[in-house]
Amino acid sequence: MTIQIRKLDSSVPDFKARLSAVLAFEASEDEAIDRAAAQILADVKARGDAAVLDYTNRFDKLESGSVASLEIGKDELRAALESLAPERRNALQTAADRVRAYHERQKAETGSDGFTYTEADGTVLGQKVTPLDRVGIYVPGGKAAYPSSVLMNAIPAKVAGVQEVIMVVPTPNGVKNELVLAAAAIAGVDRVFTIGGAQAVGALAYGTATIPQVDKIVGPGNAYVAAAKRRVFGIVGIDMIAGPSEILVLCDGSTDPDWVAMDLFSQAEHDELAQSILVCPDDAYIAKVEASINRLLDGMPRKDVIRTSLTNRGALVKVRDMDEACEIANLIAAEHLEISAEQPQQWADKVRHAGAMFLGRFSSESLGDYCAGPNHVLPTSRTARFSSPLGVYDFQKRSSIIHVSEAGAQTLGRIAAELAYGEGLQAHAGSAEYRLK
Repeated sequence: MTIQIRKLDSSVPDFKARLSAVLAFEASEDEAIDRAAAQILADVKARGDAAVLDYTNRFDKLESGSVASLEIGKDELRAALESLAPERRNALQTAADRVRAYHERQKAETGSDGFTYTEADGTVLGQKVTPLDRVGIYVPGGKAAYPSSVLMNAIPAKVAGVQEVIMVVPTPNGVKNELVLAAAAIAGVDRVFTIGGAQAVGALAYGTATIPQVDKIVGPGNAYVAAAKRRVFGIVGIDMIAGPSEILVLCDGSTDPDWVAMDLFSQAEHDELAQSILVCPDDAYIAKVEASINRLLDGMPRKDVIRTSLTNRGALVKVRDMDEACEIANLIAAEHLEISAEQPQQWADKVRHAGAMFLGRFSSESLGDYCAGPNHVLPTSRTARFSSPLGVYDFQKRSSIIHVSEAGAQTLGRIAAELAYGEGLQAHAGSAEYRLK
């Protein structure tokens, strides 16, 4: 069965309107989901452990007698790691090492120790950078298990210096994923609770007798988790509200079309709302990629999901040249951007908006998902126009340093007093003037 992927041509007058229709996606704000999440959060806030236990037993079909019994000890995490086949354990360890090395470099390059400077009159100004005390990471469970999400969320927190990382992961029917637990051991997660959904978000945000309150919650989840994260923001920090996965491939026609087809599949297989777009100036090459898509699809275990995703939200876009392809990339601001071209850097220099850029035909997006090193938690739904990948900086906060000398107070005091009188705030003015000679 042939996939009917939308084909767009930038030379058509209504091209931008057609492209906008492909990109159109608004995060679902189902009122029933939002109400349910709000009720669960209110219950967890009021009843603490009892509410968390009730919802966990109900939704995950468990019969636990206490929240304490839902905690997984470090011995069990270590045992999960040791139970892995050598090849898989080595792969997990290597991925973790690469993620850690990247984020340690990121910490060093972002001036993690802050700065100070001294003015001529002895006044010292600067900034102090400190890590958060405690962070909660949400890891999906159930249908999908993502050990890579454990690494990508926990490791930068630990590199930043977070004292305690608490992981929550649902285990429907009591089934634990050994690879997820092993990843927690490698990443240095401090405590793990087998809870999920809005109740897990509430427990982390408000704290219970068993689960301590955190400063920030990171990690992906379902619609209930997203709704709960929106509602607790302000009580705790959150990373982002993630939308469906996206890939945009800019190709000059020099890459094996089978490779590009599989790259498009790599995001389409996530779910039916995922988006995969190819932009290319070569009509004949686009036809080859389309042929590859239809030839390779039947060999994919998740072919039905891929077909729906590509049919509803995929596109093959013909452009004048690679310069125009870069203009479109900036308009789309994709989560994952592959520049599959002979000289990818020259085109990357023209791109301002992308969550992560994969340069050259050998840089498949899947490498970034697992083991390249940079974080795979990325802005979606065009939010790469104003936000960044998860990083060490998300687990740090900054405090301004103001140490005014006696001489500095004479100059700054007069300026502040004048402005304070202008705003009608006499106490502000007086506070500054009391220091004047």
